[in-house]
Amino acid sequence: MRLKRLWAIFQTRNLEYFRDREAFGWNFLFPFLIIIGFGLIFKGDYRAQFKVGIFPVPSGVSIEQSIDFLPESFATFASLSFVGFESDEIGLQKLKHHKIDLLIQAHTRPVRYWVADSSPSGAIVERLLREALASDQAANPQFEKEDIQGLQIRYVDWLFPGILGMNMMFSALYGVGWVVVRYRKNGVLKRLKATPLTAFEYLAAQLLSRIFLLMVTLTIVWVGCDLILDFRVYGSLLNLFTVFLAGSSCMTALGLVIACRGTSEEFANGILNLISWPMMFLSEVWFSIEGAPDWLRTAAKIFPLTHLLTAARKIMNEGQGLMAVMPEVGILCAMTLAFLLIGAAFFSWNK
Repeated sequence: MRLKRLWAIFQTRNLEYFRDREAFGWNFLFPFLIIIGFGLIFKGDYRAQFKVGIFPVPSGVSIEQSIDFLPESFATFASLSFVGFESDEIGLQKLKHHKIDLLIQAHTRPVRYWVADSSPSGAIVERLLREALASDQAANPQFEKEDIQGLQIRYVDWLFPGILGMNMMFSALYGVGWVVVRYRKNGVLKRLKATPLTAFEYLAAQLLSRIFLLMVTLTIVWVGCDLILDFRVYGSLLNLFTVFLAGSSCMTALGLVIACRGTSEEFANGILNLISWPMMFLSEVWFSIEGAPDWLRTAAKIFPLTHLLTAARKIMNEGQGLMAVMPEVGILCAMTLAFLLIGAAFFSWNK
């Protein structure tokens, strides 16, 4: 090994990187954006790890007034956040779908609460509540655990659509956004420009190819996981397939928007990270954002993955039909068309 040759390549690669202003700047900017963004999202009282629902909490009544009957050690515990519901029906629906970890009826003696037996977080919060009641009423702790009537959804059944959607998101964005930028950098698109192929035709072909691959992958992963974990689907598999088809189309079209310009693979990778990471955390892939600030829940709706998972869980976990998820499917279709038109309008073969 000749150190001179090694040094020449080392120096050349460094110069190439520093001269790529987009990639160089983005590698410094991206961490700041992520840190600042998540710092704003999770600052202050949104540090709680567990969510406790309280009912009834009439409109206009603060949640602090509705938890004054609870032991102070429980009501002020830093890792708990409290969410108010007007009725037990709404609260139980949230509990069954793992939006909250525990549900308590306000101002009752003994304290009445509901918890999903399949929820690991619910078991922790239940333990905290019982210990707080025991220390507050040492002689005779009063609590009454109520049974959840009707369908209880396993956490793994709630989580599964999120994992599928996340895998679909990364495959769509990187499989199109990053690859097309690489084609442009390597001169492949410049050669295609000399053919009668239009930008819209090229992008449409990329879209259809990626959708086909995503749905094949989805089917294989679904069958394999179902054989191991025996997932429960309470709605129609055909309707669920339709929802995932709409979701894959939308996220692939979003990847095409990212790929319409640029020749820097590093810069494209940074943009893809900026989109995919917040989308993964705010679209309820792993956990619910129930109880988060209103502005955060509103912001989450700009992501296609949010609408995909909302529709998929309605069908898979609640057994609802296609008409019940038409608002989400309609939004995904509208986003797909908009992204495809934007990508075609701003697409460049060589820059």
